[in-house]
Amino acid sequence: MTDPAPQTEQVAAETPAAPPRPAAARNGRALPVLTLLLGAGALLVAGWSLRQVAGLQEADARQQEAMAEAHRQGQELAEREQVLSRQLEQLPAPAELETRRRLLAELQAGQQQLGERVDRVLGASRQEWRLAEAEHLLRLASLRLAALQDVNSARFLLAAANEILRDHDDPAAFAARERLVSALESLQTLPAVDRTGLFLQLGALGEQAAGLNTRRPEFQPRDGALPAAAQVAEGDGASRWAQWWQHVSGFVRLEFTASDEVRPLLAGQTLEQLRLALRLALEQAQWAALNAQPQVYRGALEQARGLVQRYFGLDSAENHAFYTRLGELANQPVALELPDLTPALNALQAYLGQRERAALEAAGAAPRTPEASSAPPAAPGS
Repeated sequence: MTDPAPQTEQVAAETPAAPPRPAAARNGRALPVLTLLLGAGALLVAGWSLRQVAGLQEADARQQEAMAEAHRQGQELAEREQVLSRQLEQLPAPAELETRRRLLAELQAGQQQLGERVDRVLGASRQEWRLAEAEHLLRLASLRLAALQDVNSARFLLAAANEILRDHDDPAAFAARERLVSALESLQTLPAVDRTGLFLQLGALGEQAAGLNTRRPEFQPRDGALPAAAQVAEGDGASRWAQWWQHVSGFVRLEFTASDEVRPLLAGQTLEQLRLALRLALEQAQWAALNAQPQVYRGALEQARGLVQRYFGLDSAENHAFYTRLGELANQPVALELPDLTPALNALQAYLGQRERAALEAAGAAPRTPEASSAPPAAPGS
């Protein structure tokens, strides 16, 4: 059992040793490779170190900037703290602040009360002004009706006064507004009278009157009316005696068989006087139309018609049309039965007097508690 071991040792001893040269060759080739690897690693380590150093420098620069900014902010905060400290030093004490707050609350309450009083006073004054305006409008409407009979203006003024009472909306003004509306409706039902139109129409007729002609009768001789002396030598033409007779007949005209009334011819000055009289009659009718005088108006137009009929005649169509137009204008109304605005004015004045008495009574009762209304309110929290 112990024999194999010595045999093994013998075999090992007999086996020749390997030559050492190939191992040395391998070691010679591995050394440059290892050197290159170590150099590359060193380069990598150096690059990484440089990068780390650059990053640390940048971080250091950022930290320095942050520290500078923090230092600057710290200085600003210190300055603000100093400013706030000075401001706090200037602030009053807490007791003084409480006193000022209480005074401010009292002032605000007083201003509110004063504003309410001013609103009440101004509101009442505005209402009084509006009611006084309504009374003035009513007076003006009554004056326009009485003096000029201007229905349109009076209607407009009454409508304005009615709007004021409507906006006032006071039940106590019902009676005054009732009278006012009644007068307004009376004016609404009146017919329209165009006095301005009549004035212009009469003015146009006055211009036409300057062209009217008087009656001028002309002598128309019949055949054989000339005397025998004027008919001599008729075959040879008109004699001197016939020419003289024709000339004289323009001054003296005799007609024993005239059936109509023949008036004497008027001189030029007399004709102008007639035209002037006709123009004056028309101007008088214009004045009467504007001033609502029906009697004067109709009298002036009848006078004008008489002048036209007597001195100018109605033979021509122009004169007859002028005469007819005067008759048409004479029938036009120039005056109306106007309503009386006195009851409405009296009712409004009675309402205003009632308001004035109520205001005086309220003013007399107000001074009973002046301290309560003028006392300042208590401070909040006191």
